Amino acid sequence: MAYKTVNPYNNKLVKEYPNATSDEIEKALSSGYALYKKWRNQPAIGRTKILHKIADLLRKNEDELARIATTDMGKLLSESKGEVELCAIIADYFADHGNYLLKPEYLDTSSGEDAWVEKHSLGVLLMVEPWNFPYYQIMRVFAPNFVVGNPMILKHASNTPGSAAAFERIVEEAGAPEGSFKNMFLTYDQISDILTDPRLQGVALTGSERGGSSVASEAGKNLKKTSMELGGNDAFVVLSDADLDQVMKVATQARLYNAGQVCVSSKRYIVADNLYDEFLKRLGEEYAKVKPGDPMDPNTTLAPMSSKGAKETLQKQVDAAIQAGAHLYQGNQPIDLPGQFFQPTILTDISHDNPAFYQEMFGPVAHVYKVHSDQEAVDLANDSRYGLGGIVFSGSKEHGAKIASQIETGMVYVNTFLYSLPELPFGGIKNSGYGREMSQIGFEAFVNQELIYAVDKPDFNNRAGALF
Repeated sequence: MAYKTVNPYNNKLVKEYPNATSDEIEKALSSGYALYKKWRNQPAIGRTKILHKIADLLRKNEDELARIATTDMGKLLSESKGEVELCAIIADYFADHGNYLLKPEYLDTSSGEDAWVEKHSLGVLLMVEPWNFPYYQIMRVFAPNFVVGNPMILKHASNTPGSAAAFERIVEEAGAPEGSFKNMFLTYDQISDILTDPRLQGVALTGSERGGSSVASEAGKNLKKTSMELGGNDAFVVLSDADLDQVMKVATQARLYNAGQVCVSSKRYIVADNLYDEFLKRLGEEYAKVKPGDPMDPNTTLAPMSSKGAKETLQKQVDAAIQAGAHLYQGNQPIDLPGQFFQPTILTDISHDNPAFYQEMFGPVAHVYKVHSDQEAVDLANDSRYGLGGIVFSGSKEHGAKIASQIETGMVYVNTFLYSLPELPFGGIKNSGYGREMSQIGFEAFVNQELIYAVDKPDFNNRAGALF
């Protein structure tokens, strides 16, 4: 696997990185395991202070870090800066709340004796992360697990090595001890070897279904705990009582942010029949306004896709959808620039037997469907093998929330953008994966919830509930 940065705006090779050696892998595992044993019985206060320092360094180096991410994978510089700030927010949150989240949970017992659950670190973790948010995807796992005391090894995407190396430098500069976090340019065979190592106790992966299935299978064989976030085909539901002016303030960015390369972007617009024609017209007008160009230029509103391969994959999906009967409402024309640009495209009349119906298109392509009732909207939203996120727009919060609760997915936002905040759990169901990141739920994803049951004067004559 070749780790290299190829700028998707001008197609120029920026830098190549060598794969990790066997000795480097052994050092990462041994130093991580030694640190876990040291951290196991230490309070988190020292780690929370370092995490605050990491947040400070992220903000101090925002411009440089943003340029590295944009050069790696092409997103707008403004979006990269926003990503760096979000990472700092997440770091500060878990630094501020970590001690509280680690507090023991005391239990009421029928025996009247004392019992509580302590939250301890689990061990060394492997992080397998994608390119679309090259810092944020790391931070979602890193911040809570650093507080918990789980050392981490990172295997980042092969096209964002610059971002991975930059994140590691920030962690080191903040004073994190050796073994806390190690970025490694690993091959697939090396990942398999690490998964068999008894010092590794868990894997957090964000990526494709194929990659998640492969890693989860290997981890399962070796009884390693896993969390998986594997993409989505999220619905953007516009109910008949929705305010279309409010809808349009969100609809375009919900699909085109990061050139549409977002797991939780709205890929299927499901629109009530009384609003469908006007929605489609206005969506097309907004898509036509984008300005492709240099993602470092603040006037650019459409960045290139992350790579030549990503663009070619999306083009094949669109071509196949049209060949199978989908109507090309707008777009799908070449953009006269050297980078990996894809014109925002709208497809309608996608039937169930069209391959596009169940596909995740990872780029600026929207599917628009017309429905005639709330129930039809819910049924169509649920007719997906994915279940990551979703948006519902309604004339009232109550109506929107009622529909949202019927959608089979991990997250639904009513009358607003999808928000990523450290206190909100992130994750999905079905083929979108399992487990959650961030919030208290994500904080405990790789925690040993250890029961302590203690008595002052044991009464061995009272054996109610005893196992032996």
